[in-house]
Amino acid sequence: MPVLCRPAVAVPEHTITRRETLDLARRLHAGHEQLPLVLRLIENTGVAKRHLVQPIEATLAHPGFEARNALYEREAKARVPAVVEEALAHAGLEARDVDLIVYVSCTGFMMPSLTAWMINTLGFRSDTRQLPIAQLGCAAGGAAVNRAHDFCTAYPGANALIVACEFCSLCYQPTDLTVGNLLSNGLFGDAVAAAVVRGSGGVGIRLERNGSHLVPDSEDWIAYKVRETGFHFVLDKRVPGTMEQLAPALVDLAALHGQDAGRQDFYLVHAGGPRILDDLGSQLGVPAEAFRHSRATLTEYGNIASGVVLDALRRLFEEGGPAAGATGLLAGFGPGITAEISLGRWTGVPAHSGVPDQTGASTHTGASTHTGVPAGVAS
Repeated sequence: MPVLCRPAVAVPEHTITRRETLDLARRLHAGHEQLPLVLRLIENTGVAKRHLVQPIEATLAHPGFEARNALYEREAKARVPAVVEEALAHAGLEARDVDLIVYVSCTGFMMPSLTAWMINTLGFRSDTRQLPIAQLGCAAGGAAVNRAHDFCTAYPGANALIVACEFCSLCYQPTDLTVGNLLSNGLFGDAVAAAVVRGSGGVGIRLERNGSHLVPDSEDWIAYKVRETGFHFVLDKRVPGTMEQLAPALVDLAALHGQDAGRQDFYLVHAGGPRILDDLGSQLGVPAEAFRHSRATLTEYGNIASGVVLDALRRLFEEGGPAAGATGLLAGFGPGITAEISLGRWTGVPAHSGVPDQTGASTHTGASTHTGVPAGVAS
């Protein structure tokens, strides 16, 4: 069965704290009639610090959509290779062992996708399949896991590489003064993450079932408006209550698998904000501690979009991992409103043991973070 292995995650060297964000909002938007609301919303995000690909002075400038997108391409090519190399090492594989690359990003655009550059530059075979996903936003991390699971189930023994590259700061829009956009200025951060799904062997989550759910008639709740200056983030006030409609989808998928969504041993959930996690915990009847890895990502990095679920998994590995056979749920939430959900079990040697797995690669490494089957069918 396919196994989701230990991820690698890298965040840029430039940082901004919550205090600095609030000070900037007060200075830049002093006359905004809803500034007190914006400040309160940013305070309530739970974000203490975020990482940016540029210093804050450069981030606040807007040289135009073309220049922004060119910077996205340069930064992706500069930062993705090291993360990919580390993720492959965690899985005990080399680039030539990969049969599919799933690349997810919603903060820049390239055609051909970065996957073509990776194949040409990083040692992947020329017959490696490419699956770029650009329009699922924060849900794309979960979708990437699910599509890799599907592929490795359809082609037993195949391996898939997932890469999430999100430079959310390149979507900053200085003239967009809507409350949702101003909130996003204090919520999103930049990061690159990668992980391998092995078709056989490996240590991590043995993926057993996946599914998707779309909340009807919610297309405009989370969206991009594509304008001359680039992507403008739209966030509807109904989004914080989304879990009331999405939690039943998690419950139903787990029930199909003979499990209780509220009785999993670990949870790796996209953290759009603390209320999302609070409401999901309430809906499922699980304690706040169950989402500690997602909360830590939100606090230390902000909302890193499609990278959140992979960073939460990285933190689970660094904690030592659960006992073999422990059951878990992974879920990404994003535009649509879309949920991408996975169920699996922990497999292999405990992550902290340092004992080689069946690939011959050691499962004990240092900290991974640097600065600078069809849905509904159990495999």
